[in-house]
Amino acid sequence: MKRSYYANTIKKFLLDLDSIILGELVRHHEFALEELQRNAWIDQIHILKQLFEGYTDDAFILFEYAIPRMGKRVDVVLLIKGFVFVLEFKVGETKYPNYAMEQALDYSLDLKNFHQQSHHRHIIPIVVATEAPLVTNTLSSYDDMVYSPLRANKTNLRAVLDDTVKSLPERTIDFALWQESVYKPTPTIIEAAQALYRGHDVSEISRSDSGAINLSKTSAAIARIIDHSKKHNQKSICFITGVPGAGKTLAGLNIANERHNADAGEHAVFLSGNGPLVVVLQEALARNEVRDSKTSGSRISKNKALAKTKAFIQNIHHFRDDSIQTVHPPIEKVAIFDEAQRAWTLEQTSSFMSRKKGIQGFQMSEPDFLISVMDRHQDYAIVICLVGGGQEINTGEAGLPEWFSAIKRNYPNWHVYVSGVLTDAEYTGGDNIYAEINPSRLHIQTDLHLSVSVRSYRSEKVSEFVRNIIDNNQAIAKALWAGIEQDYPIYLTRNIETARNWLKEKARGSERIGLIASSGGYRLRPYGIHVKSSIDPKNWFLNGKEDVRSSYYLEEVATEFDIQGLELDWTCVAWDADFRYSKNHWEYKNFRGSSWQNINDPTRQKYLKNAYRVLLTRARQGMIIFVPEGSNQDMTRKAEYYDSTYKYLSDVGLQTI
Repeated sequence: MKRSYYANTIKKFLLDLDSIILGELVRHHEFALEELQRNAWIDQIHILKQLFEGYTDDAFILFEYAIPRMGKRVDVVLLIKGFVFVLEFKVGETKYPNYAMEQALDYSLDLKNFHQQSHHRHIIPIVVATEAPLVTNTLSSYDDMVYSPLRANKTNLRAVLDDTVKSLPERTIDFALWQESVYKPTPTIIEAAQALYRGHDVSEISRSDSGAINLSKTSAAIARIIDHSKKHNQKSICFITGVPGAGKTLAGLNIANERHNADAGEHAVFLSGNGPLVVVLQEALARNEVRDSKTSGSRISKNKALAKTKAFIQNIHHFRDDSIQTVHPPIEKVAIFDEAQRAWTLEQTSSFMSRKKGIQGFQMSEPDFLISVMDRHQDYAIVICLVGGGQEINTGEAGLPEWFSAIKRNYPNWHVYVSGVLTDAEYTGGDNIYAEINPSRLHIQTDLHLSVSVRSYRSEKVSEFVRNIIDNNQAIAKALWAGIEQDYPIYLTRNIETARNWLKEKARGSERIGLIASSGGYRLRPYGIHVKSSIDPKNWFLNGKEDVRSSYYLEEVATEFDIQGLELDWTCVAWDADFRYSKNHWEYKNFRGSSWQNINDPTRQKYLKNAYRVLLTRARQGMIIFVPEGSNQDMTRKAEYYDSTYKYLSDVGLQTI
């Protein structure tokens, strides 16, 4: 993806014929060119040439500059006296739409966070509504030198630029260096899915620094395995591992997108047992396609768009249930199972089949059955398991060992591809998962592990910090915090309104905020946090700031079941007494009836611990942890239930506001 369609000095831009500039824009445009877009470019060129007539200072202009994280492009970027101006044009518009202001700010924040040569630049977004009235602008900067959006029309844009430049200390800028700067985007999974679905490559939307195993390398490794299996008519199962937020789901979506080609005989599907993730991604892709179709003039109905996305992304349980109805192989030759560690045990699967489906005596675990479905193919088949360590959060989740048990029992001829870390205890629970696997069919490839979190792009140590917090390694956590706190803010509060206000103050543009808590946090209810009241994931994750059902409103709370696999920019983690610190160790509690009861079963303890691991690794930019003060007037919310947890987190180094 070319970084910009047209880039030049202002002097050369003024000399170039309009037809030459337009030709460059058309030549590099990746999608079908609509008349509306062509006319908008013509107007922009005309306005900017009039604007800069007689301009002699060194300055630079870029049309359609790529914002890979969003899969979109800025209309125009101007580099003037060391400042970066981000122009969002609304040709013919008589007002300054709020959505355009937000979009311009989003683009500016993207440059600030992910474009290396813009990290220390003043970045000024401007909405240019060509027919809108003159307004008075106030130049207002955030702490990171990104400015609140300015407003201009076609007649006063030059004055707005000149006034801004005069107000700030002049700097120099190397145009070539800025234009070729390293870009390290870290999209949300929703943004990434939308960009991939539009046809962008994973290398365009993934970070490329040498400190992380690039998602492109993992995708390339899987592509080689698929091609080899296809060529030699062999069946293969691959395990992609990674720390929370490392991009496992993105890698899986990329594979499904690349191999989603029934005509080539290698139809692929992305399967997940994570219901909210599936629903949110299906809805996000469908909404996006409907919106894009309106712009292009080739309208598509919401139902038709949803039907397409449901063929690409499916609920694993629906896939399983469909496969029970037939002995024939599925159309898919490549099946990607997200969060494979959450597949059900034999007991859970058998119980579900008996209770919900009326099938008695079902004697296969979910991993066993899913492999058996793909094993029906006579030639080749590939199963790709995306595995997160320490993320089992629900009763009956088998974890990784059951996949290997199924392979060694029933599928000894399958080739097994793994990363070098798959034997770590956080994935295996201490089991020797390679026992009885034919060594000639076991292949270790380091590119199948994603070792660096890209969700928390401001700090790659957040996942490690969280792990040590919940593993009660206070000294290690404190040492890690010293290297994190400057880049990734985490605060404590004992007041929920303080937490809500902090989130609102932190979020800029369309950055998403939300309130999250453990599904066992029943005694958060006095603070207006009702974990038993279910959210609608589509509305909570996708709807805008004006919708009371959205995460922005901070009224509805998402639990670990709602948010696993997804992320927000800023979160408030509400910490109840179900997972409480006391006498130098963590205690595990379940609220039943009108009192807290001990959780003694090690498996259920692990689920609760992992619930907090999920909650504490959902924020990309920072979080605030709300630990209630409790009330000694309420025996279910005694102050002592919360104070020790608060002190533990405080002693790690987290400050209170």
